[in-house]
Amino acid sequence: MSRLLVISPTLAASRDGKLFLDKKFVEGMRFYSDRWPGPVGCLLHERTGTFAFGQYYDPAELPFKVELLPEGRALGPREIAGYDTILCGGDGQAHLHLAETCRRTGQALVFVIENIDETRRQMVMLDRTRSWPRRARALASIQSGRRRRRQAFQAAGGIQANGHPAFAAYSPMNPDTMMFYDSRVSEDLLATDADMAARSGRLATGAPLRLMHSGRLEPLKGSQDLIPIARRLTARGIAFELDIFGTGSLEAEIAAGIAAHGLQGKVRLNGPVDFRTELMPFARTRADIYLSCHRQSDPSCTYLENMGCGLAVVGYANRMWAALCEVSGAGWTAPLGKPEALAEALAEAATDRARLAACCTAARDFAAAHSFEREFDRRIAHLQAVGRPGRGKTQSDRTLGEPVG
Repeated sequence: MSRLLVISPTLAASRDGKLFLDKKFVEGMRFYSDRWPGPVGCLLHERTGTFAFGQYYDPAELPFKVELLPEGRALGPREIAGYDTILCGGDGQAHLHLAETCRRTGQALVFVIENIDETRRQMVMLDRTRSWPRRARALASIQSGRRRRRQAFQAAGGIQANGHPAFAAYSPMNPDTMMFYDSRVSEDLLATDADMAARSGRLATGAPLRLMHSGRLEPLKGSQDLIPIARRLTARGIAFELDIFGTGSLEAEIAAGIAAHGLQGKVRLNGPVDFRTELMPFARTRADIYLSCHRQSDPSCTYLENMGCGLAVVGYANRMWAALCEVSGAGWTAPLGKPEALAEALAEAATDRARLAACCTAARDFAAAHSFEREFDRRIAHLQAVGRPGRGKTQSDRTLGEPVG
């Protein structure tokens, strides 16, 4: 019987015998527990206090074991003992040494990775809370981590790359690399044929475009571009509505922009809402386009989640959305950091309703082919294959430049 351990950087806390865990993380762990042919556990570093998108859980009611470690505690053979296959986050540097540990113990180690160095640098430079000395130190740390990550990934049993940029960057380091899409959209949340028909019928009437944007309202997410885009559309005479969901440091600035430019009848700040019961139903029935101002190339789950609701996506051509748009046919791209170009793409969508409807259909169909269930099943099959005794080459004799399996 194979035992699976998940080592994740996700936030975790405890209080009065209860665990405070990220809800999305728990959903994923439940799926591992349902599909994995053996016991499943996870190692998390404990933080203090609660955090957004979390809730309390009774450990006895979870189908997987949770072990909380003091923050900053290094992991070694003792912490991972008793498990056959280990899935470990590879974006940070704290656990890269486990590749050598697992090589010695014979345990199968698979790293999961989502960010490339370009994205890490973008995050540093777009973070307004960092002073220039702190930015310089962070950039130096990114540079120093490149060699360690390459060595660890070469020695690991496999890699699971989240999205196109990560796959392109890291698959040459390990022949057992697979690409997956991160999404919370289970098959029951996908837009129905009736939802799609209603949207297409409305678009055919020439009704105003219904745009939506969701997530953290932060400079890192490009939220500062929302009001300039709305102003540009207004100046072009494009009939539209824009619903914004979420909260963050730019919320007050966006609210002030709405008031200052007379956008109250077109742009609405809705605050944070529940993903499953409010956000997804709204996207399925009351929106046409997801407006993405994301400048970084990280594999935001937002793309697949909104595509699953049948929304076309208009976004900046970061490495992730540029590649995803090409393979899915689900929308439009615009040059990075040019809100006027995003507005022009939206104006084109408003004019070419037939293409917009086709993009909505392509978005839903692509997301359905990569639903939460399908992607997790693929990832579990990959983990099982990597952990199979005698599979392919040993961890210690893999080299760069070989075909990706």
